[in-house]
Amino acid sequence: MSRYTGPVTRISRRLGVMLFSNGQSKKKAYEKKPFKPGMHGQKHVGQFSEFNKQLREKQKARAIYGITEKQSRKYYQMATKKEGATGVVYMSLLESRLDNVIYRSGIAQTRPQARQLVCHGLVLLNNKRVNTPSILVNEHDEFEIRQRSKNIKIFDEAKASKARAPKWIEIDMKNLKGKVLKAPGKEDIEHIIENQMITEFYSK
Repeated sequence: MSRYTGPVTRISRRLGVMLFSNGQSKKKAYEKKPFKPGMHGQKHVGQFSEFNKQLREKQKARAIYGITEKQSRKYYQMATKKEGATGVVYMSLLESRLDNVIYRSGIAQTRPQARQLVCHGLVLLNNKRVNTPSILVNEHDEFEIRQRSKNIKIFDEAKASKARAPKWIEIDMKNLKGKVLKAPGKEDIEHIIENQMITEFYSK
């Protein structure tokens, strides 16, 4: 299945939680219709099965980070080969994607925007131009917007937003460059996702 490109608020309504924190219009749309989309969305729904709960958590991760099912399974397999709780490592890998790092740094206002910046070749990783959003960054990796693109208007908006990067990322917003200080830990991952359920989903 390809990556979803439709209305993002619809995904939040389907999964019963607001997944995208940016944009007042998204929040208002979700609050206006806090029930599932479709003609039967407002009908009472009973308790979810254990499988359904696990599936929903996995779908949350896919929606937030904009990944395909194939990518999700790949990250899970990678996580099983590393030390630590598999669910936490899985989420840490998602946080380590280059597009997510650009978003977390504050250079991009949303993950889709960060993905677009990388795909269009506006990002340098360790002084090399890259165009693959799924690249996993490592400790001490440096990223930067290429010099010829730093005067684009969207970066003026990023500088004015005064966004705060997480502790695992060092950012020089004035020069649109940053550095990964360490791998994201348990305290740095998305907490609206119950990562243990993702482990249970894929371990069957």
